[in-house]
Amino acid sequence: MKITLTHSENREDVRQELAAAGIPTDGVAELGYEHVPDAPKAAFAEYKRTKGDSAPPPNEEGPEHDHRANYRDGVRARLDSRRVTGVRGGGGESLTQGIAHMSGKPDWLRVRAPSNPKYFELVEQVRSKKLHTVCEEAACPNIGDCWASGHLTVMILGDTCTRGCAFCNIKTGKPNAVNPHEAANLAQMVSELDLKHVVITSVDRDDLADGGAGHWADCINAIHAKAPGVSVEILTPDFRRHEDFIPLVVNARPEVYNHNLETVPRLYRTVRPGARYFGSLRLLERVKELATYPVFTKSGLMVGLGEHRDEVLQVMDDLRAAHVDFLTIGQYLRPSPQHFPVMEYITPETFTYYEEQAKLRGFLMVTSGPLVRSSFHADQYYAELLGKRKAGQV
Repeated sequence: MKITLTHSENREDVRQELAAAGIPTDGVAELGYEHVPDAPKAAFAEYKRTKGDSAPPPNEEGPEHDHRANYRDGVRARLDSRRVTGVRGGGGESLTQGIAHMSGKPDWLRVRAPSNPKYFELVEQVRSKKLHTVCEEAACPNIGDCWASGHLTVMILGDTCTRGCAFCNIKTGKPNAVNPHEAANLAQMVSELDLKHVVITSVDRDDLADGGAGHWADCINAIHAKAPGVSVEILTPDFRRHEDFIPLVVNARPEVYNHNLETVPRLYRTVRPGARYFGSLRLLERVKELATYPVFTKSGLMVGLGEHRDEVLQVMDDLRAAHVDFLTIGQYLRPSPQHFPVMEYITPETFTYYEEQAKLRGFLMVTSGPLVRSSFHADQYYAELLGKRKAGQV
């Protein structure tokens, strides 16, 4: 049986299937209260009651007053006082300190539904080639804007991830076999769309001996062969946290190598349990060590997960120590009530502050804003980086 749902309330089913297939399960985050640090069971029960769930059975853990008839009303009143339709301060580490999933978002996070004809043409192209895009799978808010301009991020190695990060909308389970025609199909689509710059990402494939690195190289090489004028930007996983597989990808000579740190070290255990902060930093550093050509390296952060400002600045310092060139910073948006809660809606002014701080630290390119994602206008920013290189600024 193939598991196709990420949002199962009982992830033990997912873990059991992955374990039976010999796939590591340490990257599958809990989807209940357990994936929030130090969140007591009573706190999660409070949250559920505000959604209209029935009162807990008598044997549920928690203080005795949980079972009073008026308890739900009291809890709802306390939680309602915390809900806002705009900005709220975060930094808390229990589920009740997050922003309610259905709360209104600030005006700066509102986007219009796609309507441009070119968007729908691109949809047909993707479907006809049996390809996947992270734009769709991860519910990117910029899909209408990017696809209307002919820019998309293709997701290789299938649509099922062997990890289950607490922030990610991509489904978790045992993946299907790798499509042997994917590299050729991808190269053909890039050629037909007459793209100048293409972005590729993938799910984690801990079921594969090399984490999918060999397939990554095949895809990059196929694009370079079929469309030699196209620059290739890649956003890779950590390949089972093995440095030995990184050369396979670097030797295919992608023009931009991206690997996202995603969040600050303190939140890794709960937000990104299958990865290691310093392992991801080392991957980015290793790319620069291995490359025999002038590759740009890139990484991205989500904010609004409960991180502190000083922690974000420390991550910037760590990235510069690893010689990373390009940094993206964007607002975390919770895909569903089962995912990690949004702790804070970061203001545009704070994003501007982060951009200024990153530039002071020497990043060649910084994109920081509420709706920024890893591949946000990647073609335009790559062209700017090339311009700086030609001008001798890098």
